[in-house]
Amino acid sequence: MLTQRNKVVVHYSDGTLLKGYTHDFLPDKALFHVNTALEPGVGTTHEVKLSDLKAVFFVKTIDGNPAYRERNVFEDVNAKALHGIKIKVVFRDGETVRGISMGYSKTKKGFFVLPVDLQSNNERIFVVTGATTEIVVGPDAEK
Repeated sequence: MLTQRNKVVVHYSDGTLLKGYTHDFLPDKALFHVNTALEPGVGTTHEVKLSDLKAVFFVKTIDGNPAYRERNVFEDVNAKALHGIKIKVVFRDGETVRGISMGYSKTKKGFFVLPVDLQSNNERIFVVTGATTEIVVGPDAEK
């Protein structure tokens, strides 16, 4: 029986990307594993330390659609379809992500964000709090 594997694109703090599949990611664990192939025993398995990361993007497809331009503003989408607290995350590298979070806390090492653009390749993003420079919640997240 094949264990459920999530498609992920791991963004390291140094800008490196790792694309693959994980079956053991947990937000409160210090490390998890990513395999470059879906099938167990095939591909290369990498041990990933959460402390080395910017974020883990849980995606619909590994390759995504390079031609698609993701909408990152609440007014560009039907916000009524989104449930949770509005959040804007600014990473150290300058990237900004807007979305909805139901688990954000200043005291946690990380939290999940559901992207504002429901057509995005990203289903959800685990943000490593230490890789951010600014986190804004509520109506100010729209600015």
